[in-house]
Order: sequence, then structure tokens, then C-alpha cells
Amino acid sequence: MADVSGADVITGPISCLLIANRGEIARRIIRTAHEMGIATVAVYADGDANAPFVHEADSAVALSGVSSAETYLDMDKVLAACESAGADAVHPGYGFLSENAAFARAVIDAGMRWVGPSPEAISAMGDKLSAKRLMQQAEVPTLPARELGTDADVAAAAREIGYPVLVKASAGGGGRGMRVVEAEADLGDAVDGARREAGAAFGDDTLFLERWLTSSRHVEIQILGDQHGNLVHLFERECSIQRRHQKIIEEAPSPAVDDELRARMGAAALSAARQLGYASAGTVEFLLDGGDFWFLEVNTRLQVEHPVTEEITGLDLVREQLRIAEGEALGYGQDDLSIDGHAIEARLYAEDPGNDFLPAPGTVIAWQPDTATGARFDSGIEAGSEIGLQFDPMIAKVIVKAQTRSEAARRLARVLENTRLQGVTNNRDFLVAVLRDPAFIQGDTTTDFIERVDPGRKRLIDEAALHQALIATVIHAQARRRAGARVLGSIASGWRNSIMPPQMTTFKHGDDEIVVTYRALRDGTFAVSVNDSAYAVAVFADGADNTDLEINGRRVNLSLAADADRWLVHGPGGDVEFRELPRFPIGGGAEFAGGLVAPMPGNVTATHVAEGDRVEEGQLLLILEAMKMEHRITAPVAGTVSQMRTAVGDQVDNGELLVVLEEEAG
Repeated sequence: MADVSGADVITGPISCLLIANRGEIARRIIRTAHEMGIATVAVYADGDANAPFVHEADSAVALSGVSSAETYLDMDKVLAACESAGADAVHPGYGFLSENAAFARAVIDAGMRWVGPSPEAISAMGDKLSAKRLMQQAEVPTLPARELGTDADVAAAAREIGYPVLVKASAGGGGRGMRVVEAEADLGDAVDGARREAGAAFGDDTLFLERWLTSSRHVEIQILGDQHGNLVHLFERECSIQRRHQKIIEEAPSPAVDDELRARMGAAALSAARQLGYASAGTVEFLLDGGDFWFLEVNTRLQVEHPVTEEITGLDLVREQLRIAEGEALGYGQDDLSIDGHAIEARLYAEDPGNDFLPAPGTVIAWQPDTATGARFDSGIEAGSEIGLQFDPMIAKVIVKAQTRSEAARRLARVLENTRLQGVTNNRDFLVAVLRDPAFIQGDTTTDFIERVDPGRKRLIDEAALHQALIATVIHAQARRRAGARVLGSIASGWRNSIMPPQMTTFKHGDDEIVVTYRALRDGTFAVSVNDSAYAVAVFADGADNTDLEINGRRVNLSLAADADRWLVHGPGGDVEFRELPRFPIGGGAEFAGGLVAPMPGNVTATHVAEGDRVEEGQLLLILEAMKMEHRITAPVAGTVSQMRTAVGDQVDNGELLVVLEEEAG
């Protein structure tokens, strides 16, 4: 067995814990630490100064910077914060420095408790190729792989492994620095892009190639070990629903794992843990195809999806991490653990499923988690929070537990629909579509699920729900105007001393313009029409951000928010958004024919053409980077670059003009 146990790891009671992370995981750690009577310290980047996790910690230290590299990845700044705050322990969460062996060593050398496995174990698993070799020694099955050094013959390595291959960052995670390559012609660009992405996200651009299984399941085993040599596994999680190699729905247990397979995978995970002398929480990840499985990697940290394991086992994994770091024994064995029910987690992201899941930063205008079903929300935001370009765009994790898988899926879909999330484009409706898809319900959940099944990328709003939202908007808006009137404030809304035409407002929903008219009647009700549909409307209550109406005899209660000319309405089926058009047209500038615009806000990291260049259809023009992910802007047609509107280093907004092409005459 490799000697990676880290015998010099410091233990003892923790009194002040610094969380070297941000967002929802920082709040999650703070919650458990406070329950255990441990004081907490947050660290924060400039953009996180007013984030909820900063306010919830007992104290906070500014890291004085904007980007990850300037703040949460800067070991010297984080260690200085530990010293100034008097912290005697550090919890790294996940991402950032959580799997940085040098940081773990520095924490220990500074006399603090490191809430995680030993630096030696982290180092052994940090190089994924070395990790594979260790797993082979532990007789854990692995997929063929080859390291890509600076002088490596990449094409030869790929041919030896066999296509398709996965280009993968050795230090990576979260889908960054990963590319699936189907043919040799695409290999060079994939390697170059993965190197840039890995270097930006992890400060390490080491890559390797691995055999890619097009259709398999991603199943991982949660492990726990203490400083006394005790090891257990907490069963499996399935994380096969992924886009861009990043998980978005996770569940425990897996619908594809029976007791016999669970025992074999658990034994393999424990063998891996023993090979590492592992102490703390960790995850051994596998690809599963039928009854066969192969080692992927060991995550030497807490996983994003750890809540589903907590729900089915009743254990608080952060509490277990803290107890282990203090030197306590687990106090239970494998036979003491069992699975209770089924749990599913969905990750809410500020991204656009209809635009290849690209990040969609912005301001969260409304955030009201559903409270009716007892769901668990692990979130890092509140109304008014800014989802910026610098960090991962995850908004929240939503977790439900039920006695059966089908009930858990149904409940989670309903919880997501009942949750009000407005102001940023997000993946909530896509998650609902996945959870309600027959293939998901039947447990047909392989890593190619999204491409193979193709769930709806956006919610199709039926006419009744759209009309309800529009009616609620005009009634709510006229009530607000009446309440704010400076003259004749005692006169009822809509009152006239003569017969006048109805009030009219025009809205735009998608590509459709919709005309809504309304007239107040003497009995206090309203006659409303939406295009050619007539409605009788009675108002039961109208609050600051909601209205309770009866529309053609049906009672509805809707929440509303206005953002400039946008109206954001939340009802029983989810969110509806539309624009209120001005009464008189506003002149605008001419549009550019052949203009390519930014599909997301981001930074231009590379340009590959100049004005006057002739380009072919599909040729790479430039690269945008946002939230540590790259997006390639390619030519939609053959033509000539007539204008380059941006350069390397520019920050661009969503929809900003980047390149103008003159299409070749056919």
C-alpha cells in the first residue's frame, strides 16, 4: 500500500474555522459549523462583498481582487486571512484550492487543522495518470489513458487508445478542460482549447487522453475514513445527466445498481481508499456499463452532490469531515449503514439551455424557494444577487427525498416549478423536462441522455397561462399607478364620467405582439380582452408584488416583478416573461447584415482572423471565455471579414457585435 496517510496531520478540537470558498458551499459549511458550536470566517472577492455567505459567517476577510486567480486561488492571501482571523482550521469546500496538495500542506505547516485528506493523498490523486496507476495496484479496473506532455505525439496516442477519446485536464473537475474527440481532424483544436481552459481554471494545463465510452453511466461511491484506519462507503450516487461533462441531476441510490453490484463497487472503492490510507470524505468515481465498471478518478474533497447521500443515510458529511479533522473515530461500521428511500438533486444554473447551455450572467430579481414540500435548498444567492462572469454560474441545488424514485422525481419537478427564479436566464424548465421525461422515469439515464433523449430546452407556455399572466400584469400595473397618483387619489381606478375607449397595452412575448385591453366596470370588476379573447376579472387582493384574481370564474394568485420594460410573472406552472412595448415607436440604428454577435457576456481570449480575410463555413473566428469555459465563434457561411469589432482582451456583452462577414455570392 502506498504510504500517503500523512502521519503529521494535526488534529484536536476546532474553535474557529475559515472556509476557503464561496457561494452555496460556503453557506453549507457555515450552517453545520455553527450547529457544532464552531465560529466561522469567510473570505471573499470584491464581487462577493455583499453575498449571503459573507454576512452569515461570524467574520469575513476581503481578498482584494476580482478573479479566481486573484482571490480564492491565491494561497498566500487565504493563508494571510487565516492568520489575521485567528483561524485554527480550514475547510476548502470543493473547487478552488480543495484538491491542492501544496495548500493543504501549507495549512498544516501553519499549525492549523486541514479539513480533508492528507496532502499526500491529495497529491497521489491530483495527477490522474498516477491515480490510475495506483488504482491498478489496488486491482481496480481502469480505462486506457496516455499523458500528453509538451513533446507528445498526440495523434499517435489517440490512435493507440482508439476513437472516440476524451481530452482531459489532469488537475481538472467540473467539466473544465475536457473535450470529446471523434476524429483526428478535431484533435489539435481540442487539445489547445482544453489546455487554455485547464490553465485558467486550475493553474495547471497538464492533459491526458482517455478512452471515451459514448453511452455509459457515471456512478460514484462516497467514502469516509478516519485517522484511526476505519473506512466505510456510503453507497452510490448516479450522476449521468450531464451537459459539457458537468453534472446537473444526481440521485442516490442508482436505478441501475442492485445489491450485488453495489457490494462489488463498494469493495473496489474501499480498496482504492485503503491504497491511499484515506482519511476524510472522498468519492471514487466509476463509469458503469451493465455489470462492468471502470475507475475514473478519486475526488479528494466533498462533492457538489453530497446532499443526496446525506438524505438517504441520515449523516451530515460536513459534520463527519469536521469530526475526522478533530481526530475523532467514525464510531460506526459498514454494517451500521443502510439506504433509506431515494433522493434526487437538481442544480439550478444561470445558463441558457436553448443556446447550448452557455452561461447567462445577470442579476437575480426574484428568488423565492418553494416552501410547501419540505425540499432542501442549498443556495448561494438571494434576490438582488449578481451572477457574474468570474465564477461558476450555479444558483442553487434543490434536493428532495421520497420513499420511491418516481415520487422523488415528481416532487422535485413540482418544487422547481413552484420556485420563483427570475431576472436571469436559467435551466429550471429544462430540469423539469428531464425529470418528467419517460426515459428518466424508467431509469434510462446514461451520460449521453441529453443528446440521445433531447428533453425540451424551454417550457412551452400554453395560451391560458400566458393570458393569465398578461391579465395579472395590466391589473397590477393599473393598481400601482392608481396608488401612486398625486391627484384625485380617492377616485376608483378606471373611473370616468363619460364612456371612453378601454385602456390598451401591447406586450411582446417571444416573436409575438399581444394587445391587452381593459375597462373598469361600476361593480369594481374589469372587462379584459387579450387579442380576441374576452375575460371577466374580479380582484380579491393586490399586494406589492402579487395579485389574487378571479378570471372567468377561476381563482389564480400570481407574483409579479417589473424590471424596466420587462414583466416577470410567476404562477402555478412556473415563470412567464414578456416586454411591455412603448405606446409610440422608438427609432433605432441600422442592423449589420452578416453580423456575428456574442452569444454570452465574456472576454475575448483569441482572434483567428483579421479584416479582409476570406473564411470558409465553420472556420474559427475567435474564442470567448466566460466562467472558465470557452466558446468558439465560427463562420456560419463562407465569405470575407469586412469588420472586426473586437480584439483580444476585450470584454463584450451578450448580443454585442463581434465580426461582420460579407457572404460570398452564390
